[in-house]
Amino acid sequence: MHSATHQAISAVWRIESGKIVASVARMVRDIGLAEELAQDALVAALESWPVKGVPDNPGAWLMTTAKRRALDHLRHLKMRGEKLEEIGHDLEAQEALTVPDFVDALDAARQDDIGDDLLRLIFTACHPLLPTDARVALTLKLLGGLSTHEIARAFLVPEPTIAQRIVRAKRTLSEARVPYEVPHGQALAGRLASVLEVVYLVFNEGYTATAGEDWMRPTLTGEALRLGRVLAGLAPQEPEVHGLVALMELQASRSAARVDGQGRPVLLLEQDRGRWDRLLIRRGLAALERALQLAQAQGEPLRSYALQASIAACHARAVAAADTDWKAIAAIYDALAQGAPSPVVELNRAVAVGMAFGPAAGLEIIDRLQGDKALRNYQWLPSVRGDLLDKLGRHAEARQEFERAAALAGNARERELLLERARQPPLGK
Repeated sequence: MHSATHQAISAVWRIESGKIVASVARMVRDIGLAEELAQDALVAALESWPVKGVPDNPGAWLMTTAKRRALDHLRHLKMRGEKLEEIGHDLEAQEALTVPDFVDALDAARQDDIGDDLLRLIFTACHPLLPTDARVALTLKLLGGLSTHEIARAFLVPEPTIAQRIVRAKRTLSEARVPYEVPHGQALAGRLASVLEVVYLVFNEGYTATAGEDWMRPTLTGEALRLGRVLAGLAPQEPEVHGLVALMELQASRSAARVDGQGRPVLLLEQDRGRWDRLLIRRGLAALERALQLAQAQGEPLRSYALQASIAACHARAVAAADTDWKAIAAIYDALAQGAPSPVVELNRAVAVGMAFGPAAGLEIIDRLQGDKALRNYQWLPSVRGDLLDKLGRHAEARQEFERAAALAGNARERELLLERARQPPLGK
């Protein structure tokens, strides 16, 4: 019984932790403290729910408990004579479990234009005081409740490195008393790039989970889409904002076709395109067109997210997998590799080149990546290499690559898929 309850707590925490930290941070104006108070609520759930049962609305229970902890903290500061300023709204009516006259004192909070706690949390965590990698790591930790291990996998860096970044980032923000707000003007432009990176990494974690039993985590993809759309309203003249929204809409359109009836992954070329969400595709293509128009009007080349969205649009426009214009996709990857080079871009470029010009051409690119330290523990490198070897008839080598990829996979569904590829005799036949 306790095991099932703990699983329920873990699942709820995954979904609700970002909202809880964001809401509490608005009250206490300290991200590090907000995370501690949210963790206190989690501990309370671990103590209470196994005995009393999981509440009807577990997310609200955690939120209320965390806010009560925050109010206790603020009451303690008030009793010590410390001034309270900009500490947020009153608790919602259903959460009004504190002394009314004290709650009334919380009503004077200044509101940012957007009025969105999660967005404030992202912009605060992405403050210029922090290095870019620390901004992204901290926001992923706070927004999605991702573990340090999952963030490390997203960054392709060692786990202790991420842990140190997060600790240092929270300390820096606390010591500098960074305001908990959405910035304006030049300050907004300066932080936008890292915010976009955060949103897309959250989307990717939901789209293909790095760990656990499920191939996807729809709550995270939905949250990233929501935040992207809000950002598009906040910065309507920024081509890359619309490029990111386009990319996420187009990728999310495939979600229903990415798993079979048993929750097993279905790869892109094998998906039933009739299950793709046409509304999301239309929204994505419209956002991409907006990005293209803005870039042209501003005399700028397309940047990373808009280029990736252009690749996704090629897939979305193909009625069947065989209709995909792989040469166009390979050309876009060439542009992406020039403008935003990375090992992962090269890996994806190898796939496109292999589809457009034959597996030997793709394998040539892959083999150049074999010694790249950033991809040493990245399961998709041996997976792609195995697929290309399979197409070249080198089945024994392909089997070894799929087995190596499966050993690196942190997601159970992903591991099953790779092991199934390794077991096929002969592979690809």
